[in-house]
Amino acid sequence: MGHTSYSSSARSVRAKNLGYDTKSIHETFSQRNINSAMNPYGITFRESRDSEEHPNSLAIIIALDVTGSMGSVPHFMVKKGLPNIMEHIIKKGISDPQVLFLGIGDHEYDNSPLQVGQFESGDELLDKWLTDVYLEGGGGGNDGESYHLAWYFAAYHTQLDCFEKRNQKGLLFTIGDEPVLKNISKQTLKNLMGSGQHQNFSALELYDKARENYHVFHINVGSTSSGSRESVKNGWKQIVQENLLLADHPEDIEKLISETVIKFGSQIAETPITKKDNPVKEKPTADPEEMML
Repeated sequence: MGHTSYSSSARSVRAKNLGYDTKSIHETFSQRNINSAMNPYGITFRESRDSEEHPNSLAIIIALDVTGSMGSVPHFMVKKGLPNIMEHIIKKGISDPQVLFLGIGDHEYDNSPLQVGQFESGDELLDKWLTDVYLEGGGGGNDGESYHLAWYFAAYHTQLDCFEKRNQKGLLFTIGDEPVLKNISKQTLKNLMGSGQHQNFSALELYDKARENYHVFHINVGSTSSGSRESVKNGWKQIVQENLLLADHPEDIEKLISETVIKFGSQIAETPITKKDNPVKEKPTADPEEMML
């Protein structure tokens, strides 16, 4: 994926024709169940690769909370956020961004707690994956959402040329207004992904694993009652520390992402890659219990 290019002018014309500025949330996001193309079950890897059109690909994951309180954020991203981010970072020298959208819910309550797009560079395909996200509008009373599923997927189910070839980390943003749930079980991952890397994980374990190949950030949306709580912000500070970004309103998200990508997008990882520890991931292996069945 990622073989097309971003055109601000083409995107502007298409957005007008499709009514992105005037349609309601539910008109823009018309999925009433998870799109089969975004079902994570059976996915081995999503790949961000260099190409003739994009020789210096930079992987960017944007993981959107799709529970009840956060539907305004994907809607804003369609109307203004995504085109403004792409235009800004390209103008500032990030010539080959490849963006993967994830939808994040609550694995304890929701039917579709993880949705997965593809790494794309072109305006039309980026809009396609973004608007194909299913706004389940769920969540539960468990004081958290499954943001750690974004870390899990990034750590175990992506491959990046920017890191494998140039020792350059990708960027991963989770966006929401709740704490992250503390753990996820092996059985939950089996049910979501099928065969793969399955064990019981804590959120901290997955955060640390994702940080091997990504700069990992969380954007706390403070315009909701949950996101405005100091306990929520302090909980995130304990995990991501200085990589907690505060958005008082959804409109702040585009600036936070743009500035962060520009700042970190050209950095080289501290530990050089050697032939011995090249991070190209092997295909996830099935759990031993699965192999015995």
